[in-house]
Amino acid sequence: MIFIDQAKIEVRSGKGGDGAIAFLREKFMPNGGPAGGNGGRGASIILKANASINTLFNFRHSKVIIAPDGERGGNKNQYGKSMEDIYVDVPIGTVIYLEPEHRIIGDLNEDGKTCLVAKGGRGGRGNACFKSPTNRAPKIAENGEPGETKKLTLELKLLADVGVVGFPSVGKSTLLSIVSRARPEIADYEFTTIIPNLGVVNSKDNRSFVMADLPGLIKGAHEGKGLGLTFLRHIQRCRVILHMVAMDGIRDPYESYLTILDELKEYGFGLINRPMVIVASKMDEDGAEERYQEFVKKIDKPVIKLSALTGEGIDELIYRCCDLLEETPLFPLYNENNEEDGVKVYALNNEGKGYEITKKGQDTWIISGEAIEKYYVMCNLSTDEGMMKLITHLRNIGIDNELEERGAKDGDTVILCDFEFEYLN
Repeated sequence: MIFIDQAKIEVRSGKGGDGAIAFLREKFMPNGGPAGGNGGRGASIILKANASINTLFNFRHSKVIIAPDGERGGNKNQYGKSMEDIYVDVPIGTVIYLEPEHRIIGDLNEDGKTCLVAKGGRGGRGNACFKSPTNRAPKIAENGEPGETKKLTLELKLLADVGVVGFPSVGKSTLLSIVSRARPEIADYEFTTIIPNLGVVNSKDNRSFVMADLPGLIKGAHEGKGLGLTFLRHIQRCRVILHMVAMDGIRDPYESYLTILDELKEYGFGLINRPMVIVASKMDEDGAEERYQEFVKKIDKPVIKLSALTGEGIDELIYRCCDLLEETPLFPLYNENNEEDGVKVYALNNEGKGYEITKKGQDTWIISGEAIEKYYVMCNLSTDEGMMKLITHLRNIGIDNELEERGAKDGDTVILCDFEFEYLN
């Protein structure tokens, strides 16, 4: 199966079922009264982490996910059927972004963890709910609440404890094949690794961790050059970075080391500040020892010698990673509560009115706003009482007064969604 670690999708939750307008007419019950039932709830769309999936390949062609609408209410106070929510399986480690603002709304970093991405609309109330002492036979009902439509970006960020970084062909894949049962492709050319590979590493003192062999890095990787973005996306979760620098003389070790550090710093996410194990690979090559000594003097940090041919440094490297992991906490990608300092902030658009009035041409006024448009969609205008309910609501929230203040004249056209009426003062 092709490894796909990014996908763009659209989700549409179900609309709530419309409430019914009905009256009970049965033998021996001549005054049965209003009996219109409520509509059922529309289905929500929920993404769920599944350990048996390791790629977003299933979303390569399935770009739109649509949930069913709730059933409308029936006669005799029968409620419409609510639809079952739609669960969509994604790999563990999937991060969900809301577009176009590219804001994180979920991080599915545990098996079975879920994220509600599109909430189903509630069912509309039938006319039985509007019965009152002053209106014993209401001819009013609500339409179901609209579902939500959202555009999402899914990004798979692998769950690895240790991420191996370095220039192409420094021995990353070879190391992973030695310390784990993973079998990445190994060849004598650059960018052999084009997708991340994971392997479970076990130490001789019964400790273990997950290591990721990531695509090779080059200068400018943080800007997308080479396979940089593919690599950097997956290292965001790693608690320890294993930095491999080849001593084979093809590249200057010190310059290579500085270049990789610069790319980590430029990409952000605090990668440059995470614990790092520096490894000098290919120590079995001619002149490697001299290059190693010079390299250590320049960086003045501990460097582990490594040779895949002789096995030198393998156990030391594994123990060092295990020790660092025991003292290094997890790095969350975002605050799941979306709160700062324990205080959640709620904002009201359009100065809290819930609507906005704009003038179009000489005699046309347009009413817009999420709150008022949602109210309109849920109004059942098939009866005179339903129409009056809408008009009364517009008057109560101050639209008539604002139109008058802004110079609306009798006979002007007022538009709300697809509903048009004449303004009369």
